[in-house]
Amino acid sequence: MRKATTTITIRIPVQLKERLEQLAQTTARSKSWLAADALRTYVEEQEWQIREIEAGCRAADAGDFAADADVEAVFTKWTDAP
Repeated sequence: MRKATTTITIRIPVQLKERLEQLAQTTARSKSWLAADALRTYVEEQEWQIREIEAGCRAADAGDFAADADVEAVFTKWTDAP
């Protein structure tokens, strides 16, 4: 079963379009497939980053911080290494 799709229009530099066309030819994929895959990857990475930031903010709001001694131990481990 095919997933529902829609069309969007974007403006990109001519050189990027040429590179996309070359990549499509080299990989035997359509430009649309490559662009959708790139957008999917970008959106997934951004969503992950936002989730992690929000989780960090929730932890900070709850006062869930590392103790000063723990932070110092990590810094010492990496700065005093031979």
